[in-house]
Amino acid sequence: MDRFQLTSTYQPQGDQPTAIKQLVQGIKKGHKHQVLLGVTGSGKTFTMANVIAQVNRPTLVMAPNKTLAAQLYTEFKELFP
Repeated sequence: MDRFQLTSTYQPQGDQPTAIKQLVQGIKKGHKHQVLLGVTGSGKTFTMANVIAQVNRPTLVMAPNKTLAAQLYTEFKELFP
């Protein structure tokens, strides 16, 4: 049973499919730490949500401040109702 069901009308675009694939492969290979870099508005949160859905494991997502942590919480709550 999938614990993390991604709910979105959008599909990964641009560099997102490659990033998702590489991050998922890294996790499956046992890489404990990975970094996703992107400019503002590039879809990092959506990319992370897709990785979480594919890996289907509890995940720690870190944010540098409370404002961004709150934004991530809100977006993940919508993507994983």
